[in-house]
Amino acid sequence: MKAWSDTVRHIHTFTLVLGVGMLVACTSTPPKPSAPAPSPPAAANPKNAETLPFVLPTQGQVIYRFDGKARKGIGIGGAAGTPVLAAADGVVVYAGSGLRGYGNMIILKHNEVFLTAYAHNRALFVKEDQRVTQSQKIAEMGSTASDVTKLHFEIRKRGVAVDPETYLTFPGSKPSRSKAP
Repeated sequence: MKAWSDTVRHIHTFTLVLGVGMLVACTSTPPKPSAPAPSPPAAANPKNAETLPFVLPTQGQVIYRFDGKARKGIGIGGAAGTPVLAAADGVVVYAGSGLRGYGNMIILKHNEVFLTAYAHNRALFVKEDQRVTQSQKIAEMGSTASDVTKLHFEIRKRGVAVDPETYLTFPGSKPSRSKAP
């Protein structure tokens, strides 16, 4: 397995507690002065927005819920190959399998406040630094580093895991829990 610093060269800060496998914080390195950063599209997520319109990233049943301790996200069970979609517009800051316990994983940065993580995929369809749009297919559900086919999905707000179900918009129905402020 590659060293974490070799695997994620565009991430400035990323702390991982390997024994438990919890994503703690992630911020990108400022762009080099010689290469100006592309301007985001007009519909991009506001830089410091405290809420975003996240959509459910895949179809399936929630097989475990966030508890803030051992479970830093939700598990959505389904069939191998089920599409995994970007929950909101963002930029891919990590795409790979270098984090033990997560299998093939994608991390999207949506703005300065929110990140989302998508783990245990069988196939990844995006690369680091790629801009993605909400509901774009970014992966296929799988069972890498897991004994069951599922998507492990996390939302991080300012680096802290939050309950994804309070932020998600469920197609055709209202979320079962109150929306986040």
